[in-house]
Amino acid sequence: MSSKRKSEPTKRTLKRPKKRTDGDFESDFSDSSDGHDGANQNQPVEVLIPSEQFEPTVKLPPELLKTLDKEPGRLMIAGFVTWDLTGRRDTKNKVTKVRPNLYVFHRFTDEKFNQLGLPDTKSYEKPTLIPGLENVNVISAACGRNHTLFLTDTGTVYACGDNKSGQCGVGSNVPIVAKPTRINYQGPPIVKVGCGADFSMILDIKGNLHTFGLPEYGQLGHNTDGKYFQTNTKMSYHFEMSPKRIVLYIEKSKDGHVTPIDNVQIVDFSCGNNHTVAIDTQKRAYSWGFGGLGRLGHAEQKDEMVPRLIKLFDSQNRGVRSVYCGSSYSLAVNDIGVLFLFGQNKRTGEANMYPKPVQDLAGWNITSIGCSYTSIVISADDSLIAWGASPTFGELGLGDLQKSSTTPKEVTRLEGMKIPQVTMGYSHTLLLANTDHEPTREKYEKQPEFDVSD
Repeated sequence: MSSKRKSEPTKRTLKRPKKRTDGDFESDFSDSSDGHDGANQNQPVEVLIPSEQFEPTVKLPPELLKTLDKEPGRLMIAGFVTWDLTGRRDTKNKVTKVRPNLYVFHRFTDEKFNQLGLPDTKSYEKPTLIPGLENVNVISAACGRNHTLFLTDTGTVYACGDNKSGQCGVGSNVPIVAKPTRINYQGPPIVKVGCGADFSMILDIKGNLHTFGLPEYGQLGHNTDGKYFQTNTKMSYHFEMSPKRIVLYIEKSKDGHVTPIDNVQIVDFSCGNNHTVAIDTQKRAYSWGFGGLGRLGHAEQKDEMVPRLIKLFDSQNRGVRSVYCGSSYSLAVNDIGVLFLFGQNKRTGEANMYPKPVQDLAGWNITSIGCSYTSIVISADDSLIAWGASPTFGELGLGDLQKSSTTPKEVTRLEGMKIPQVTMGYSHTLLLANTDHEPTREKYEKQPEFDVSD
């Protein structure tokens, strides 16, 4: 575009930027317990697992660590910040809304950000250092519905939180893992961690995926949904309580013929609530788990019990370079930077049964994407782009005059800022602003501050 037009937020359209030239460990559990019984169900449990509880001293290769090293930045937040009410539809147990929604992005405190894993179960308003991880270098983390994984620079994984489905991977399904605990894994070093709602996934340095937790829709990729009858009327699941390697990847024809794909090495993946999309060294994409609304991209709504090749991306100039999963949808960026969406990021209306390009994002250089229940926030060029159908809670950062949008909109207050990373929870967004960039720093300092002491 050659010029900029001033307009009201409700009428602003998305500008298109100028073209740029520039020995695995496996276990087989058939425990009949469903993990929901017992008097101590909600009591924190200190877990002792068979492996030795010490952090290895050998770090991941420097070349690999360099690729995993993220740009530093200053934390900003928008959206719903009364944490005890997040995602609740039940109004029986009334919780007072202690803070208004943040409809624009606010500067955060000067403290570094960490996930929970603290010695009690109360909510924390401020970023708080996690006991037990002070002496390790955490390079990545992932959050599920109520559990967290931490990855260190030695390729070691720690977990804490809800473990009723074995999603903490500590070798048992004790209800709560109260503090960060090494998972029950003895294979090659891990280079990435991910969480679905009640399952977890880790990627080792050799390109193998290992999964654990709830297998309900086949999201663990082990060719089963794990269901069994605990009694004549009660259904339960064989939870995977330690990491187990995914051994089969398939291609399926239109008539249902299945062909195994050999020598698959995964390089990246993303987990939704109950599904996963992954890409391999040949830039092919696979998906599995819950298939409702087309979120797996196979033009049908069947659940997939093992990783299945997404045919649309298995052709020239359609290789996938990155993937992102929301609750009921998936996003993929191909080799030439085109963004595809499959599934549904609205509460009603038509779903994309197979990957379709998002035309509003054509020509943008996408650097980071955050996905929530239905909303999407994207860092592209020196802009932040967001959209999500009503109801939203401020996570789009568009302001209180336009709380939601069914089409992508620029977050005008942050225009021109360099934002290397963005991520989302159920109804809030966190981003990092690169304040080493002078124009970004100047704009950052003009943003309102989220002061939890008010």
